[in-house]
Amino acid sequence: MQRIIKCGFSALTIALASGVFAQENADPKLGVDASPSSFGNIKLASKIVNAPSAQPTSATSSTDPNSDMNPVGRVADSRTIVASQKLERSEFQNFIQYATGKKLPVFGTEFFLNAPSNFAPSQSAPVSSEYLLGVGDEVLVRAWGSIDIDYRATLDRNGAVNIPTIGAISLAGVKAGDAEAIIKASVAKQYRDVTVSVSFGRLRAITVYVVGQARKPGSYTLSGFSTLVTALLASGGPNANGSMRNVQVKRAGKVVGSLDLYAFIAKGDKANDVKLLDGDTIFIPAAVAYVALVGKVNMPAIYELGSTSETVANVLDLAGGLPVVADPRRAFLERIEPGKQQPRTIEEFALDQAGLKKTLKNGDLLTVSSVTPDFANAVTLRGNVDQAVRVPLKPGMRIRDLIPNREMLITRASVQRQNDVLIQKEENQNQDKNQDKNQDKNQDKNQDKNQDKNQDKAVRENVTSIAARIGNLIDDINWDYAVIERVDRTTLAVSLIPFNLGKVMDDANSPDNFLLQAGDAVTVFSQNDVQVPMAKRKVFARIEGEVNAPGVYQMLPTDNLASLIAKAGGPTNDAYLFGTEFYREKVRQDQQANLEKVVRRLETQMRTERAKAAANQSGTDAASAQLADVKLKAEIQASNEALVRLREMKATGRIAFGLSTTDTSFDKLPLLKLENGDQLVIPSRPDFVHVFGALNQESSIIWRSGLTVDKYLAEAGPSSEADMDGVFVLRANGTVLSATGRGWFSSVSSAEVMPGDSIVVPEKLNKETAYKQFTNGLKDWAQILSGFGLGAAAIKTLR
Repeated sequence: MQRIIKCGFSALTIALASGVFAQENADPKLGVDASPSSFGNIKLASKIVNAPSAQPTSATSSTDPNSDMNPVGRVADSRTIVASQKLERSEFQNFIQYATGKKLPVFGTEFFLNAPSNFAPSQSAPVSSEYLLGVGDEVLVRAWGSIDIDYRATLDRNGAVNIPTIGAISLAGVKAGDAEAIIKASVAKQYRDVTVSVSFGRLRAITVYVVGQARKPGSYTLSGFSTLVTALLASGGPNANGSMRNVQVKRAGKVVGSLDLYAFIAKGDKANDVKLLDGDTIFIPAAVAYVALVGKVNMPAIYELGSTSETVANVLDLAGGLPVVADPRRAFLERIEPGKQQPRTIEEFALDQAGLKKTLKNGDLLTVSSVTPDFANAVTLRGNVDQAVRVPLKPGMRIRDLIPNREMLITRASVQRQNDVLIQKEENQNQDKNQDKNQDKNQDKNQDKNQDKNQDKAVRENVTSIAARIGNLIDDINWDYAVIERVDRTTLAVSLIPFNLGKVMDDANSPDNFLLQAGDAVTVFSQNDVQVPMAKRKVFARIEGEVNAPGVYQMLPTDNLASLIAKAGGPTNDAYLFGTEFYREKVRQDQQANLEKVVRRLETQMRTERAKAAANQSGTDAASAQLADVKLKAEIQASNEALVRLREMKATGRIAFGLSTTDTSFDKLPLLKLENGDQLVIPSRPDFVHVFGALNQESSIIWRSGLTVDKYLAEAGPSSEADMDGVFVLRANGTVLSATGRGWFSSVSSAEVMPGDSIVVPEKLNKETAYKQFTNGLKDWAQILSGFGLGAAAIKTLR
């Protein structure tokens, strides 16, 4: 029963396909079925009907054999399905992939895969005078004079048109250019002084057959304008073994034309594209031979040979020639000779006149090498220079010829810094205005964050101010050392030839002005690339505050802080030695690096503590567990906020001198040698002591000589949350005074406070009351003692 149903369904499918196909080729005016009755058409139509991508056509379009969608559009849908399938690969393609590791396409296959979905010729195009009229063609006849005729006629099955009052006129097989003369002669037999005009409407569809090594052989219904290329596009072209070099058109048992698709695809030569007629057969023979082209070529692919006499030049011509990076001196030809014991051989040759004439054989693999990007007559200048260049080597060329003057050693970064002097100033001014506006808007919000931002702003302005940039406009050159890097072409040994750049620039006759060779690379270093001794470095130091002439001074590497103060005219009477500040860029970088290490270490430690707290979390009931979870989340949030504040902290690079409160002479400053970028700030003596933290009123209190920390705290009034054991003092000299390490009989509260000091009173971290701590302690001891009692009872029982 199932077999009968299956057969019946198949017969119904074929019948529907045949009906649709016949309907599409029927002429409604003549009432004649012009469709071919071959089984190939039925088979193709059944595939079109069952194709999931086929679009249904309307009743109107189904009756138009010349429309873009019918029947050619349906063939195009079938071709699209074929193109979407995976292309079959030949054995030669698989062999090339095995030999080279590359999946090469067959040249020309992409032409059929990338064809447009609608390849039907335009019906509005003029009809060629050589077009042969046939059954189904529409002729428009107009005549005026002794008779008026305006008639649209279609050639019937007999190949004639019936014009009223004129009769039947046979036009089958007549060229389109001769149709007007024939009709005019027929009219002239009955009427005189008549002018006749003939044009053409819809043209018939033709049926052609694609056989041989085609990807989709069968019969195809195409437009009457179709050519051989159109039919090949409809059928998907040759298959993996089909030829693209000798596609033939057979008519009445004879070959009427052949087309080399390579000439069309590679060069656009369409001269041999045959105009198809109804009933033509397109025969695709098997390919004669294939060769593979890889390496530095414009189009690596597998190429079909048109004959056994194809040369290397012919194949390279199809591939678009050689790119400029190809090396014509070296090409390799791998050949397969099946009759030998070892069938594969390789040959090296040059792509010269003789090499290009070399004849290729089936299975050859041609590899073109790339040119080595090596300069034969060049020397290179790089490093701390205006721009790295490669110049041609001239006879007798020396270092001084490569670097004719010192201006070539001014880097682009140095020039950019010189150009950015005014730009940075304007940017800083705009930045200050924006920050002032934002500070006014958000004055009452996030005071801690604003304080951190203001501190960062102060540091940033300190670094990018005009005074900080003085003396750093040009990168300092290492005049004592530059080097020539040379490669011996014979031994491939690399040698370094150092020379004194300063001597070369001062005297062209210096022995350091070496003779250059091809391939030399001359490298110039700055003092930042290779650090030079301190005695040879430039030193620009800045001094500010209470000196008679603050500014930026060029110092000797042997000078110290005292030399800088002396060069600035000495301190004023208001100079405050204890609060002297000293900043160094190298120290700031080290401090910032250490700060980042601390933050990373704290992150790791906090993750470990969180894991321990989560593992040790316990509770006798759900309420206790929930309370413990809330506490854990609060601790995690607090630790995260602390880490955020630590990440926002920026190092200042300040060096604390550790001056005593009793020191009054600047001779007590350490004999610290200066470095480039050092900054010394000597403030005036402030009149206040700052007290902040867990206080009833944060304030700045007037400094009075001899007063200690506890006196200032008494005036400020610590709050109930104040941790009096954790009080510390930020001294004006850059140090911190805390209770840690001060011994049993000394405390911070008894320390004398200096002008500019800041007293910090932290809050208690443990918010539990004394009673709560006492009860928690009793609970812990009760658990310990009860456990001890149970243990003792167990021991007694065991005994």
